[in-house]
Amino acid sequence: MPFSAFHLSPPILKAIHELGYTKPTEIQAQALPLIMSGKDIMGHSETGSGKTAAFGLPIISHIKQGNGVQALILTPTRELCVQVSDALRGFSKYIHLRIVPVSGGVGLGPQIRDTRSADIIVATPGRLLDLMQRGLRLHTVRYLVLDEADRMLDMGFIHDVERILKQIPRQRQTLLFSATLSPKLRGLVQRYMNNPVAVQAKTHVDTSLLKERAYNVPFADKLSLLVHLLKHQTSGIAIVFAKTRHGCDKLAKKLRAQKIEATAIHGGLAQNKRTNAINALHHHGSGILVATDVASRGLHINNISHVYNYDLPQAPDDYVHRIGRTARAGASGEAITFVTPEAARDFRGIAQSLHRPIRVEPLPAFEKIIEPKVAHTKEFYGKKKQFWRRRRN
Repeated sequence: MPFSAFHLSPPILKAIHELGYTKPTEIQAQALPLIMSGKDIMGHSETGSGKTAAFGLPIISHIKQGNGVQALILTPTRELCVQVSDALRGFSKYIHLRIVPVSGGVGLGPQIRDTRSADIIVATPGRLLDLMQRGLRLHTVRYLVLDEADRMLDMGFIHDVERILKQIPRQRQTLLFSATLSPKLRGLVQRYMNNPVAVQAKTHVDTSLLKERAYNVPFADKLSLLVHLLKHQTSGIAIVFAKTRHGCDKLAKKLRAQKIEATAIHGGLAQNKRTNAINALHHHGSGILVATDVASRGLHINNISHVYNYDLPQAPDDYVHRIGRTARAGASGEAITFVTPEAARDFRGIAQSLHRPIRVEPLPAFEKIIEPKVAHTKEFYGKKKQFWRRRRN
């Protein structure tokens, strides 16, 4: 079925043809006719399914320039906010709609100015509330999209989202896309959606292209094993997943000490640093990104050849999203998981949820890295004494 079958305007068809769109993905084929007809949608889709075009093309086809903010798209992360905005600009190349991204990490002033003339706002919930408190009105919104809604709830945005929903017209079309549907999310659907139609198009991992394996490794040897594997990786981009922001920064620093150029990316970094790190990867076509789970969804990075689960994810769904970053668009990829004795139970839970085994391979021979002990300064010990003195008092 071609895109012309969905009654999209010639300028939109011209734009998506130039972007290389030939035929709709499964989620697009299911969702486009329903959204074009005005239905509320509850879409179940994973990373790489094409959901941005699924909701973006119908919205763009119905919006007229200069009638206020007519569409609001909420995303969980800054990266996804930028990615969705860029995609919508591409779709509307010959319509000239004003699409404004609104997220943290940049100044409020330019965003306040730009939203005054916006046709579409793509926003993270916290920053949008900041703008609403400074006078942004959303009474003209006719289309609302909750993109990666489960991720927004996992990140603690449910109250922010509900505050926003109460400030936009109830007479609207609401489109929700999520990889999972938790009880909290079902409550949101019941309260704020109008007889939504469920569409499901899961993008399963292509196991014929993905080499998936795990290593049982003592905690003390994790860094040594990672350095060995990275030094034997000959091409492509690698994402190494760490559990926390601090752990992410610490691991990237340790890799650089081993003469492995690695860049950390997580929610605590300024937006310009996160953007520069991603642009550098795109420019070189290779490199190593040490990331928290913020990078497993919403980041658009091509040519990812390896995913390393240095720390296990908190949930099986996060594991699927992580490894879904590689083996895409017909290219092969590898997903390697480190399993310490302390994490063995969690690993078994992940494997059981996948309904397929993850092969555990023998450890390769690798050189053990002896990390230097940190020499603390007098200032460090002084601060330590002050801390315990305050605790006693």
